[in-house]
Amino acid sequence: MKTSKEEKAMWLEDWRGSGKRAWAYAKENGLIPQTFCSWVKRESQEASGFVEIPRQVKPGKDESRKILIEKGDIKIHIPVYVLAEESFVIMEVLKAVL
Repeated sequence: MKTSKEEKAMWLEDWRGSGKRAWAYAKENGLIPQTFCSWVKRESQEASGFVEIPRQVKPGKDESRKILIEKGDIKIHIPVYVLAEESFVIMEVLKAVL
């Protein structure tokens, strides 16, 4: 049975307040531990602020060419073949981070 986003959010919020390990919490509440742990992992990845930009262009001879943006310890490599629509997303993320 598929769990809705609202149900997942409810379970995750209750778990955070429980102080228990994810595996133990899932077992005690009749959830599949592997599934619950994947929800926890996915939530932590989403909270990290990273945005995945899927690769939509086949690599060619320019695959190794990248734009490098550096600020302090942060280094961002952007392939030159990134599509125009994706570059807008990249710029929005950079504004938020830098």
